[in-house]
Amino acid sequence: MSLEERAKAAAKNIEGKVQEAVGEITGDPKDQMAGKAKQVEAAARHVKEDIKDDFKRDVDQV
Repeated sequence: MSLEERAKAAAKNIEGKVQEAVGEITGDPKDQMAGKAKQVEAAARHVKEDIKDDFKRDVDQV
């Protein structure tokens, strides 16, 4: 498990939530969408790390 990659994903998720909130406050749909996109990217990074962890666990059991 790459703790560094998970931390980066968490930071990207927070960044996205903030950007989305700012977009909602200012009424800027581009900021809202960009914030949501960052949250999706963060989720994808977490999934990638989960897959890597599962693969490593399977290899270690062999």
